[in-house]
Amino acid sequence: MPLVLPKFPHHWSELQASAKGLLTPNEDKKKKLTTTKTIHEDDSEAHQVFRAAHRHSSTIKRNVSKKKLTANKPAKKSTKSGHGSASGSISTDKMIRSAVTSPTPSEPDEDDMLPGICSPGSTGVIFVMDRAMANGFTYDDPDWANFGQGAPEVGDIPGASHKPEIIDVAAMGKMFMNVHAPTTGVKALRTAVADLYNKTYRKGMQSQYTFENVCIVPGGRSGLTRVASVVGEVYVGYQLPEYTAYDQMLSVFRRLVPIPSALSSEDNYKLHIDKLKENINSMGLSVLFASNPRNPTGQAVEGNELDELVQVSRNGQTVVLDEFYSWYNLDGTLGESLSAAKYVEDVNKDALVIIDGLTKNWRCPGWRVCWVIGPKPLIGALSQSGSFLDGGASHIMQMAAIPLLDFDRVEKDKLALQIHFRMKRDRVLERLEQMGLKVKIPPKWTFYSSYLSLFTLSLFSYSFTFVLLVSDPIFPPVSHLSDLPPPLNSGLVFFEELLKQKVIVVPGIFFDINPSHRRNLFCSPCHHFVRLSFGPPLPQLEKGLDGIEQVLRKAHEHLETDGHLLEMGKNLAPQLRRLSIAAVSGVADSSKLTSPTT
Repeated sequence: MPLVLPKFPHHWSELQASAKGLLTPNEDKKKKLTTTKTIHEDDSEAHQVFRAAHRHSSTIKRNVSKKKLTANKPAKKSTKSGHGSASGSISTDKMIRSAVTSPTPSEPDEDDMLPGICSPGSTGVIFVMDRAMANGFTYDDPDWANFGQGAPEVGDIPGASHKPEIIDVAAMGKMFMNVHAPTTGVKALRTAVADLYNKTYRKGMQSQYTFENVCIVPGGRSGLTRVASVVGEVYVGYQLPEYTAYDQMLSVFRRLVPIPSALSSEDNYKLHIDKLKENINSMGLSVLFASNPRNPTGQAVEGNELDELVQVSRNGQTVVLDEFYSWYNLDGTLGESLSAAKYVEDVNKDALVIIDGLTKNWRCPGWRVCWVIGPKPLIGALSQSGSFLDGGASHIMQMAAIPLLDFDRVEKDKLALQIHFRMKRDRVLERLEQMGLKVKIPPKWTFYSSYLSLFTLSLFSYSFTFVLLVSDPIFPPVSHLSDLPPPLNSGLVFFEELLKQKVIVVPGIFFDINPSHRRNLFCSPCHHFVRLSFGPPLPQLEKGLDGIEQVLRKAHEHLETDGHLLEMGKNLAPQLRRLSIAAVSGVADSSKLTSPTT
């Protein structure tokens, strides 16, 4: 249905004025921004370009088909601006190709695609890493600070157990190790997972998990995908912002219908249980997907609220919780972790599904050993879907993982992780505050230090740590860093400027997941944010924070000498940069902007 762009609050006027130099002469004469223009999401340039930003190519049509349809038709003329509009001369597939600087190795160009084949598109994090690699990033380059990819520090940390360096396959049974493991995983590892959850969260409870409640999967996304593949033709609830991989997961399985709800600063970006129940009743939700602790907001549903959430699974709904950051307790009692398993009454009747693994908590993302925990009937369904989706996790790595789940070892490693990551979190927040980036809602969980606000508006403020930009000695001429004119208050532009300093972050727009492109993202508040990760080692964190400070100093210098920041973000693809500037300036159609590069 048509989308009516809302009128912006009065304090948008300063930003609109600062963007005045980007308006075309004709639009400047009108002295009126088209913020109330009614546009359809399929006709919106914002809609099409942000599909391009996410590199979704489900809309790409094969050239061979287009040639058949247009062989006898004259070519359309391009617009004077060279950019066109959504309904103009530039086709969607060309827009997609031009949305990034160049095709990435993981995203084949349309002309090279095989007949009948289309790319499913990559997650926002992969887009970010591809852009970083195009700027010279390699994983073994010590000059880069990777605040973007959600990877924990994988080396030894103080107080933690030493990680295995040698896997003795012969001791496991050489011939046995060379055969397929069951699609649900080896029984010994499934039993170890069940025992760990029973000892940690279900001590003294009558209903206990067994190996029949556990399915081993080759990675967390595999677990999520297997679960999504067995969801029927129902409405599925999810929240914004959310882990970027949920976008494709909720798009590819067409039987389910994803229904979003937005989290707010008033609830500290936590899942509001009363609102969830209201959505269930009013929208008829049958399944709920949620990360808890949340990525990217660094908050969590815990205690009585988590108990209430589990109760939902006893009232006709299935609740699927991604608990990959359950050890990253940054404010509570040391040694305690978080899981909905604590509140399950009957492990085979409560429709509660938990996904976790070695990736984040054990800091072993390369092992690709994770698990799904739930009622027995679910595990049977996941075994069937695993037979055609992924075939199961490595037999050898499953056997090697069993000692890592020893209860005493886990308790030791959990405590060491919490002490170490609290120290890193506090250091990052200290440095940010020294730069004038005042933390409004610090992260209580995960290792995402900041979902950094690049704008004064707190109307939707997503954040791992919501950081409101306030006055700082680096910027004496302005009262708030949020007073910076476009385009630096765009997460995409800020991301590109940090690449020049060899620092990687993730623009917030990628967490405004949009399954099957059903929503128009032009008015998304996520434009004004980036996510920072303090997963890397401390020296890399310091290097990255130095890079952020350098970008802020550079912006101040441009303001003093030029009076604007139009030199920033020029490495972005032109259409993507124009859209970013339009979004943060309140201009409804980026075709109303002249090219910032001219």
